[in-house]
Amino acid sequence: MTWWLRVVRPNLPNAITLFRVAMVPLLMVFLLVRMSGGEMVALLVFLAAAASDFVDGFLARRWRQTSMVGAFLDPLADKLLVTAALVSLVQLGKLSAWVAMVVIARELAVSGLRMVAAAQNQVIAASRWGKIKTASQILAIACLIVEPRWLKPQWGVGGRSITWYVVILMLVLTVASGVDYFVRVWPRLRGRFSEPVRVEKVK
Repeated sequence: MTWWLRVVRPNLPNAITLFRVAMVPLLMVFLLVRMSGGEMVALLVFLAAAASDFVDGFLARRWRQTSMVGAFLDPLADKLLVTAALVSLVQLGKLSAWVAMVVIARELAVSGLRMVAAAQNQVIAASRWGKIKTASQILAIACLIVEPRWLKPQWGVGGRSITWYVVILMLVLTVASGVDYFVRVWPRLRGRFSEPVRVEKVK
């Protein structure tokens, strides 16, 4: 309890990040449990959680409240939110499993790259492509949530729905941003950790 208060009370950006984590199970409930207007509530929950990502980052920089806890929680909250939404949409039959797998695999790969870079005392800053990718994911998930009740499948071009094009755009940007991270960062990595890593056997 002491740790919780120490994180939340003096640091509003961290509190907002924790709010985003708390929204994840709520999002899944409104997506997966059949109820009248559930998809609209799910959309509002998702958009509020997504908006909180921009708010906590802005406040952390403006108030100079960046911290190791925030650096850990913020990307974790983002990935939990997107993963929960994608898995729920696959469960509902609104999204192909392979599409969700591509997005999740990219997020895990970039997270692994960040860990390797951090072990060599290097920080990978968010790129423009990464920010555009995040915006495309938010848009695609929002469209999938409200389709077909509020966004009709027949509203499209060339026999494809608007949502189909948005999902394809999300896939392209997701893969492109992942490749961009590896192309920019990989040459800077030395191939070994800055300090020896001890591996102990678990008995």
